[in-house]
Amino acid sequence: MPKANEFHPRICLIEDDEIMGESLLQLFQLEGFEPAWCRTAAEAAQAIGENRFNVVVSDIRLPDRDGGELFLDLRSRLSGLPPWLFMTAYGTIDRAVELLKAGAADYVTKPFDVDVLVQKVRGLAASYGAGSDTNDASLGISDAMQRIAEALPRLARHIETLLITGESGSGKEHVARLFHQHAVGTVGEFVAVNCAAIPESLMEAELFGYEKGAFTGAIKAKRGMFEQAHQGTLFLDEIGEMPLSMQAKLLRTLQDRKLTRLGGEKPVAADFRLVCATHRDLKAMVEAGQFREDLYYRIHVIHLRIPPLRERPEDIRWFVRHFVEAFNRRHPELMRRIDPRTEQALLSYSWPGNVRELKHAVERACILSSGPLLEAEAFFTDGVASSTGGQPPASASLADYLMACERDYLLMMLERHDHHMTRAAEALGITRKTLWEKLRRLGIRSRDNEP
Repeated sequence: MPKANEFHPRICLIEDDEIMGESLLQLFQLEGFEPAWCRTAAEAAQAIGENRFNVVVSDIRLPDRDGGELFLDLRSRLSGLPPWLFMTAYGTIDRAVELLKAGAADYVTKPFDVDVLVQKVRGLAASYGAGSDTNDASLGISDAMQRIAEALPRLARHIETLLITGESGSGKEHVARLFHQHAVGTVGEFVAVNCAAIPESLMEAELFGYEKGAFTGAIKAKRGMFEQAHQGTLFLDEIGEMPLSMQAKLLRTLQDRKLTRLGGEKPVAADFRLVCATHRDLKAMVEAGQFREDLYYRIHVIHLRIPPLRERPEDIRWFVRHFVEAFNRRHPELMRRIDPRTEQALLSYSWPGNVRELKHAVERACILSSGPLLEAEAFFTDGVASSTGGQPPASASLADYLMACERDYLLMMLERHDHHMTRAAEALGITRKTLWEKLRRLGIRSRDNEP
């Protein structure tokens, strides 16, 4: 069942069969969606033109018009058309593939696995629905990032100091900004400081500010970062790179909530929330004498670890779609779509630069692609191809390729959970019975291979 505070996507369901339509309507309602059921292409065209949907789920065969023709017509006339997922019989798979190349988001074949359908619809709706908000607060759809997103409002209400750790590009600053947005009573600014980018000789003046004449070139007084963050949030990125001398002054400021500008005598109030971030192990640095122990415990009130992107592959697909939709909103004349085979190829890459690297790769692919469908060649340039140790996947039947990818992914998840069916199913977001049926269909034998 959906959570009370979960995003409720609006779905346009286009299906003329009464039994199928009723079943899908009930399924989507139970899953927390807000579906609108259209029985004809004409009815759907009017509904899509007058309402904002997060995803369209459509049969290809409709009583008054081919569903693919409806999609192509609306795509040529409407800007910002939501992701379109087709339901098709095996006899029309070729038509579905053609529509993918023309810009459709995905398709499922009848009879389909309802869990797979719901997962596809939820991913498409999330990428389009959250992407439409200029103040996007989503960190991804993985369990790890959802837990962080759910915890941030509560943390922002009760704490003033937060420590975030994670690899470069994993989204630490984005989490810090969300913490600032959720903070009750925050009227000041979010001020970000990269401690690794400021020379040690300039750090005190940058953080604490200075008075006129404090040193050669100080022709007027300047507020430091602490003052700029007054009644707001100060984000100290790469806190592990801060010199020990500055660590002592930071600790004193946090304790007294006052500071003195360089060359000044009068204390200045320093009321701010503090978020520190680092990719380094601060505890090990304390033991090595490279980080002050008292400051470590002062900032280590609450610790959030941001997992690298390779540990949350479900977020890779979500971010790819999110970034593609963002590009489409900026460049509606181009309108890119991701090839599902390419999505699977992107899942096999480790993304050492995390979300930042993925975002740049998507933007590059959108710009360099010669057509609307983003294929692997647009992503797997010299840097990515050499890192994966191979070439983009060879052209093959989409159904066969996706089945092979599904088999590899299930095997990986089983190994990760020591072939414990219940834990693997929970990690996949499906029931134990559904997992067992998938394994049987794909010819996979598990040590715990019973439903």
